[in-house]
Amino acid sequence: MHIETILLDGNNVKLIPLERTHFPQLLEAASNQEIWELTSVNYSDPDIFFSTNTKALADKEAGTVYPFVILDKKNDSIIGTTRFLEISKADKKLEIGVTWLKKEYWGTKANLECKYLLLEYSFEKMKMNRVQFRAKSDNIRSRKSIEKIGGQLEGIFRKDKIEPNGNYRNTAFYSIIDTEWDAVKSALLEKLKKEPQL
Repeated sequence: MHIETILLDGNNVKLIPLERTHFPQLLEAASNQEIWELTSVNYSDPDIFFSTNTKALADKEAGTVYPFVILDKKNDSIIGTTRFLEISKADKKLEIGVTWLKKEYWGTKANLECKYLLLEYSFEKMKMNRVQFRAKSDNIRSRKSIEKIGGQLEGIFRKDKIEPNGNYRNTAFYSIIDTEWDAVKSALLEKLKKEPQL
């Protein structure tokens, strides 16, 4: 099937479609174990990394997922990844997730600008009604990041997933809907002015 190429270009970061040629540099970016301390999945494990990202490319062909790599525009280096997933054109909704950054980019404009670019494309280009986010319920860092961009907590799904280690996971679900986008957009633009540089 024909898949539109999505390129999202901000002031500090650029999002380009994930390709297999990105795998080695992306795996290297994932090597810091601190990235995975609060997550359900450790993408520094090569088996998990390659199987998950290979599946993402296959799901892209099916039209349900669109994975990106995140580039630092200063040097075009790969600093992380994010994706559209659970894409439903019929219901005009999608999810933004599987987002992670190298630790040295935590607390900078990188995540906020990524989310701004993804949300702008979702609501203004794809004309979505709803954009969803989810995080492990006890991952306070991720939940604060979602709340910072304007995500509204909808609830906690108890025992929503079983993690690779066999433990259950409770999941916090958030969303932004189309009627909220103008206010969210204005707030994001103001926050981007104040965030530390990359």
